[in-house]
Amino acid sequence: MKIVDVCAFYAPKGGGVRTYIDRKLKVGAALGHEVVVIAPGAHDHVEQRGPNARIVWLKSQLFPLDFNYRYFNDTEALYAALDREAPDFVEVSSPWRSASTIADWPGNAPRALIMHADPLSAYAYRWLDPVAKRPTIDRAFDRYWRHLRRLDGKYDMVVSASPGLSARLVEGGLRHVVTNPMGVDPGVFSPRLRDEDLRRRLLAMCELPESATLLLGVGRFAPEKRWPMLVEAVEAAGSRHPVGLVLVGQGRDRKAIVRRVSANPHIRILKPITDRGELARVMASADALVHGCEAETFCMVAAEARASGLPLIAPDEGGAADQARASGGWTYASASAAAAADAIADYAARRERGETGPHAIIPPPRTMDDHFAELFASYERLVTPHRRAA
Repeated sequence: MKIVDVCAFYAPKGGGVRTYIDRKLKVGAALGHEVVVIAPGAHDHVEQRGPNARIVWLKSQLFPLDFNYRYFNDTEALYAALDREAPDFVEVSSPWRSASTIADWPGNAPRALIMHADPLSAYAYRWLDPVAKRPTIDRAFDRYWRHLRRLDGKYDMVVSASPGLSARLVEGGLRHVVTNPMGVDPGVFSPRLRDEDLRRRLLAMCELPESATLLLGVGRFAPEKRWPMLVEAVEAAGSRHPVGLVLVGQGRDRKAIVRRVSANPHIRILKPITDRGELARVMASADALVHGCEAETFCMVAAEARASGLPLIAPDEGGAADQARASGGWTYASASAAAAADAIADYAARRERGETGPHAIIPPPRTMDDHFAELFASYERLVTPHRRAA
């Protein structure tokens, strides 16, 4: 089966989506499929990733709100690339313009929309929750819901990685929603990588003793990740227990976050970690992962923390909440610094009493290989009738 993924979110400096796509290219080939990713790039070129895996970069414009990303701006070129590939199955990894474009592509292949983004949670709910109830917000954004329902009518599957997101999509009128949780890179993240000396050094950077609690935050420095809220929460919890926070990431808000934490000796920002093995070692050496974004569709970093043996402290909505509940972690009222502080303080107190910690028995998440095996099997069930019809 030849699968073409039209992925507007794939970028050299991307985060979870890049990790997901890179693994898909490997797993697809290992399962006997040919996987081609069409992505927006600085210029037209083809990047071979193996005998049955490659990325077709199409020259595209920079995304004005984040120069790490680009967007497809030439529909004819995109259609021509799809026609050349002649796929058995087409994926689209963004619910925005590219999804509408591929919905109208005249090709005969079945297609799936992968919900790598939850725009309502990332933007509308985040902006308006303090002043309006969810049904009111949904009515105000009915145009977006109509857009999703139109896509649902054009696509054979709408794949969601989060039970919470799936429930909202179904409630919003979508009929082709399939829940398929994602996973982590197998063999990368593990509690066995815990390094007590590294932990001591990180706490020393935070000017704290070995007995303190070391929290880790990983992700893009973007508004929806709510890093300032988490910093406020850690500062409040730190007045009750010795708590340090180490942040790992990059993004357009980095300078603002650096300014925000500059006066606090117990919070430090590391240089971006691009090596997965190094990130896995840092992650396994912390005491818990804190997360602030309630708009995650799966939350890869939370799954990686679970695989590293870490407890999770996460908002009570979105993919991070699913990960925390599945592993017996802590959840707090989304967007509330006070609630996050209480959750952090409760975790720190329990850890000080020896009731919990990174060596507690935490159910690991599934692997990406499990996810892709299930996903590709569902594609094959859709492709067979199309082949017969042809």
